Amino acid sequence: MSLHSLPNVQGLPQTGTQSEFMSVYLDALTLVERLHRLLLDVIKDEFERVGVLEINAVQALLLFNIGDNEVTAGELKSRGYYQGSNVSYNLKKLVEMGYMHHQRCEIDRRSVRVRLTEKGRAVRDVVSDLFVGHANGLQDKGVIDMNGLDEIATALRRVERYWTDQIRYIY
Repeated sequence: MSLHSLPNVQGLPQTGTQSEFMSVYLDALTLVERLHRLLLDVIKDEFERVGVLEINAVQALLLFNIGDNEVTAGELKSRGYYQGSNVSYNLKKLVEMGYMHHQRCEIDRRSVRVRLTEKGRAVRDVVSDLFVGHANGLQDKGVIDMNGLDEIATALRRVERYWTDQIRYIY
């Protein structure tokens, strides 16, 4: 079911202005979802172009987000590096393929800390170079400037805080 095919749920706004807001809100949600999928496709295409086929876009983005940090699986979600539900699977695969080191925590033996190997850092660098190219292209072609990008990021952070509050039942 797409966001635009949601039934008219009791409690949804009915006035013209509120209805317009709801329509634009649903468009924005659809766009965020579509942009995320498109980002993964762009990353996948870049790795196909450079001939790295054993890693998927989600895993490459995870390596990019970890960067030079050493983290636990739990920290990946809490720090916002990874939003997927299958983080353990991807970490296991990345360790098996040699992109990450893993080591049990000395203090809490149940916890495993991970960091990138040289091979993982090479993947991170490919993603980093791709993003640098995108940033330059966006500016050079006049697609968006610093102010526009800052406004988007600020608005998205507000929505993120609102949704986080909804999850935590803070009204």
